[in-house]
This record gives sequence, C-alpha cells and structure tokens, in this order.
Amino acid sequence: MSSDNGVPFQDHITELRRRVMYSAIAILITTVIAFIFHEQVLTLLMQPAQGFTNIPSGKPIYTDLTEFISTAMKASLLVGLFAALPFVLYQMVMFVAPGLSPSERRYLYTMLPAVVLAFMLGAAFGYRVLFPPAIHFLLSFGSDIATPYIRIGSYVSLMISLLFWMGVVFETPIVLFFLSRIGVVSPEQLGRQRRYAIVVAFILGALITPTFDPINQTLVALPIIVLYEVGIWLAKIGARQRSRQRANEAA
Repeated sequence: MSSDNGVPFQDHITELRRRVMYSAIAILITTVIAFIFHEQVLTLLMQPAQGFTNIPSGKPIYTDLTEFISTAMKASLLVGLFAALPFVLYQMVMFVAPGLSPSERRYLYTMLPAVVLAFMLGAAFGYRVLFPPAIHFLLSFGSDIATPYIRIGSYVSLMISLLFWMGVVFETPIVLFFLSRIGVVSPEQLGRQRRYAIVVAFILGALITPTFDPINQTLVALPIIVLYEVGIWLAKIGARQRSRQRANEAA
C-alpha cells in the first residue's frame, strides 16, 4: 500500500511515530525542568492574586496530602507544554510538508510562528489584564460574610484553564485567514455575521471568566470583537491571495 505521492504507507506511520516521539521527549524535558523550578512557577501563577494579601495567612492552602505535589506537577506540565509548543508544531509541519506543494509549504511555514505568537499573546493578555481584576473580585466578594480559604489546587486549575482558553481565543484572526485562504468563508460573509459575532463574544466572555461581573466579562468580549475585526481584514488578504493563485493556475 502506498500514498498518493508514492511513499509507502508504512513509511508514513514510521515517520509519524518518530515525530510524536521527538515531541514527547521535548515535552518531557521541558516539564522536568519546569518541575525543578515549580516554586517559581507557582509563585508566578499566583501573582494575579497579588500574593493573596486579602486572605488569612496570605497564601492558599491545601487540604489533601498529595494536593500540593499534584498541583506542582500540573503547573509544570502546563509550562512544559508552553515551552515545547514551537518544537511540537515544527514536528507537525515537517510531517505534513512532504505532501504539500512549495507554495503551500511556504504558507505553512509562515503560519507556524503566527500561531505560536497569537497563543502566547492571548495567555499574556489573560494573565496581565483579565485575571487580576477577576481574582480580586472573587476574593473580595462576600468576604464580610465568609472567610476565603483558597485551595491551591482549585486556583491553579482555574488559572490553567483561563490561560488556555485565552490563548485559543487569540487564534481567531489566524483561523479566519486560513478559512478565507482555502475558500470556506469570504470577507463579505464575515462582515454580514458581525452582529452575531458580537453576541457570541459576550457569551464567550461569560463562559471564560469565572465571575458574573459584567466588567470582567466585557474585558474578554471586547478583545474577541477586535480580534474578529482583525480576522475580517486578514480574510480579505487571504481571499486576494486565493484569487491570484487561481488566476495563475488558470494562466
């Protein structure tokens, strides 16, 4: 059995296994390094809470014997994945590149750093802009009635989830550009759907943020709306590139 480009199917499986193995080794190395510095990693994750100065003892607690070490391992794995992400994406690109045309490979190589940068920008936006007011609201709301004892496991899980989803949200312009480039959507269609995009942005703001505070939800919704507009602009570029490519192929 062979693929369309004449390479035996078994060779594809072998190549895939090799790329997956390289990626797993990279993630393992970065995770181990992150675990060595797990105290610094956890301290960094707790910075948006301003050192937990508003709760008793000034730091979170853990109630299970293995909670702290499992939390440290989870945070280390997150940092390891983030650190190894460029290498993992590179392995994915190198696996699919032989089956692409030279122009498609150039397009894929250009998209790779953009995907990584967008994800990092989204995580940085959540960490610097969104999380501090959201966590302050959660820690101060009802503090006159109940005393907040924050478990480090639940806090870190929340932070990891929010970092991930903010990174995914910031991929919106790249996704819209890609869909326009392959002809799935057009800039005109995206422009007509703008009103629905605004509604979806506020729905996502309510789902991503852990608070019912409309200010924090708006802090998420507004960047999504801006990213959608940027995506429309990029979709126009993608549509023009697609038109030129089809014209060249016709010529």
